[in-house]
Amino acid sequence: MHWIAKLILLTAGNAFALWLANRWVPGFVLTAPLLGLMLLGLMLVILNFILKPILTLIFGPVIVITLGLGLIIVNALILWFAASLSQRLDFIHGSITIQTIPALIFATLIVSIINFIIHLA
Repeated sequence: MHWIAKLILLTAGNAFALWLANRWVPGFVLTAPLLGLMLLGLMLVILNFILKPILTLIFGPVIVITLGLGLIIVNALILWFAASLSQRLDFIHGSITIQTIPALIFATLIVSIINFIIHLA
């Protein structure tokens, strides 16, 4: 039962982080109703669960050399993959459009900070 609550909390947190990025980051466009936003949050949770360990292993030396700041690269790759995947899937009811590299970096920082706060709870 504990893992279901954690999944719901992570999904809601990712949806909130995407909404914040849409409001604050110019160049990050989110076109999704509430259901689509929750589905995008769930997709980010799943991608973090599947891709993050693989990308962390691949970028391990970069993460060690940069004293952990290389994880921003990993999180940016996951967000970029989620954005490109959301434009290709029809059942999401919305998509993420990232127009510039600074928009990707700032949106990644927002999503990473929100996820860090949730994982502390």
